[in-house]
Amino acid sequence: MSKFSQIKSRLLSLPINDIDTDQIIPASFLKGIDKSGMAAGLFAGWRYSADGLPKPDFVLNSPRASGAQILLVGNNFGCGSSREHAAWALRDFGFRAIISTSFADIFRNNALKNGLLPVEVSSPDFRRLIDLVSQNPEAEVEVDLDHQEVRFPDGKPIPFAIDSFSRYCLLTGADELDYILSFDAKISEYEGEHP
Repeated sequence: MSKFSQIKSRLLSLPINDIDTDQIIPASFLKGIDKSGMAAGLFAGWRYSADGLPKPDFVLNSPRASGAQILLVGNNFGCGSSREHAAWALRDFGFRAIISTSFADIFRNNALKNGLLPVEVSSPDFRRLIDLVSQNPEAEVEVDLDHQEVRFPDGKPIPFAIDSFSRYCLLTGADELDYILSFDAKISEYEGEHP
């Protein structure tokens, strides 16, 4: 997993409530266990017409989507089934942070375990971010995991919470197994003392 400290990026706005994991990555794209290539199926039902052509009015098909690392989404994002592929598809597209007023618990955990930071903000702060994108689509915000803040272009911060273990793993680029293996010497010492 790659380290996450701070990113500065344009926001892509998809302020729809209750986007479920089947909408994020339809079941027809779940044939493999390889994380790469999942971006092709991201929001496929919304991104492509019935003949497979990209819909020009969908936000991920706009030129602004290229290089954007932050997605702004509606309430209860990632509800539905527990498919980890949803986080894989978002990461493969290039997103590093998702900002919402709330996330489904399983999606939140899958995101954190795959280097994708779910940032939960208040409804008024969410509205301010929506207004920012509406007024200036090219505006960039900063997501700072070190200080647990989202910063507007003028520097005004929005604090966010994250549990300390997930924060540690993102900052160091370690997954759960990496964390356990960091105690290898102590584990070996304990095993040596307890045959």
